[in-house]
Amino acid sequence: MASPELFEGLGMLQHRGQDAAGIITCGNKGRLYQIKGSGMVRDVFDQPKLEQLVGNMGVGHVRYPTAGSSSSSEAQPFYVNSPYGITFAHNGNLVNADELREFLDKDAHRHINTDSDSELLLNIFANNLQKTGKSRINEEDIFAAIKGIFDVCHGGYSCVAMIAGFGIIGFRDPNGIRPIGFAKRQSQSPSCGMDYMFASESVVCDGCSFSDFEDLKPGEAVIVNKNGTVSRRELVPNASFTPCIFEYVYFSRPDSIIDGISVYKCRLAMGEALADEVARKMGADMDIDVIIPVPDTSRVAALQTAYKLDITYREGFIKNRYIGRTFIMPGQALRKKTVRRKFNAMSLEFAGKNVLIVDDSIVRGTTSKEIVQMAREAGAKKVYLASCAPAIRYPNVYGIDMPSPHELIAYNKTEDEIAVALGADRVFFQGLDGLIASCNKFNPSIKSWDAAVFDGKYVTGRVDAAYLKHLENLRADDKKSTEDLQSPEVLGLHNFNLQLK
Repeated sequence: MASPELFEGLGMLQHRGQDAAGIITCGNKGRLYQIKGSGMVRDVFDQPKLEQLVGNMGVGHVRYPTAGSSSSSEAQPFYVNSPYGITFAHNGNLVNADELREFLDKDAHRHINTDSDSELLLNIFANNLQKTGKSRINEEDIFAAIKGIFDVCHGGYSCVAMIAGFGIIGFRDPNGIRPIGFAKRQSQSPSCGMDYMFASESVVCDGCSFSDFEDLKPGEAVIVNKNGTVSRRELVPNASFTPCIFEYVYFSRPDSIIDGISVYKCRLAMGEALADEVARKMGADMDIDVIIPVPDTSRVAALQTAYKLDITYREGFIKNRYIGRTFIMPGQALRKKTVRRKFNAMSLEFAGKNVLIVDDSIVRGTTSKEIVQMAREAGAKKVYLASCAPAIRYPNVYGIDMPSPHELIAYNKTEDEIAVALGADRVFFQGLDGLIASCNKFNPSIKSWDAAVFDGKYVTGRVDAAYLKHLENLRADDKKSTEDLQSPEVLGLHNFNLQLK
């Protein structure tokens, strides 16, 4: 059965989404079995439920909402029965969703039941396969259908799909913005040959004893049929590779390797570059007594910053590990309430000291403002705040929930104004050149990055002021909160990994 390892894999990806989780498996005669719901992986699944998910291939997903509501009806994977019984999960965001929704309604005559981009991608894929008019499809038909997705779906997305009784599929957008890779291992059943797994991060494959992890190239699709035959093809000639740099700053686990770059080593390099930035700006006024990270993501960088500056490193904030990541929680009020439940400042590390607090990034400023206040309450003389990332001044449109410029603490502010807003004595930001150099150091073949949240350059095009305003209206925290209260559950079949055994 695939379900136990799908469950384990989703647990290893819990940091990528805490809103909902789901698994669909495929058993004999193409019969599909599903469990999904709101909450953490451990809340949605238990042993009896996993035993219901029979079959040797399946799709799993953890949801982090960037579009639509936080309703369990939008938990992935999604499913359409026609044609062929397709299960689908995706990580990312489309910038032409309204255009696609209109096409599916007026031309393809396909009903879209949620506001999720995943359902749009699934139905574009299904519509392309429907055009074959065949009772049974082959790999060439699937490659053509995915090429059709690349032609009309603009944005950042990595996707996995399962066709009932046929096999599993993974593909990555033509810019390679969102990550996905696949790995293999010898099957425990001698007659089965090899097992295969797709995942957003290599750590999942490592944890499930898969090896030879390979990142999908931009515009590439990989098909593994039920017999274990692998077919792969790059469907976009001369694709422009621009992976999301924020994966290395915050989103990914430090023990993952993405596009040939160790996230851990990259964060060490960010810490060194941040040390240079702090030393340059403080100069002769350097009076930092201790460097303290905001757990957990910034620990690696903070340690290297302290080493480079030859300043004592201490763990001053103790984290409650049973509370989720505040950045990916839906709603500002919930994020703010959670910060003090999540962290506790130890006075013995702050009292009477000038403290440099290192964080991976400063987005809305919710956590940062509370952290600074907690440090002062713990007795710090001065509180400096340093970010491993540049100031985030622009919305993300490719699958990370920071859409409204007005929700960003750095929007239309100088560093001094940001420091005042956060209650810090000074704020330091990593330069964009330093951040890019920290990543390119480990893979110089990547010539450009999606760094739109820092520089406002959207690599896919089709992102103008009107679109950003539309997105702001759609995704603002206050609107999300209202919709979540009013949204009833909708019909379903009764941020992923995917496996064929």
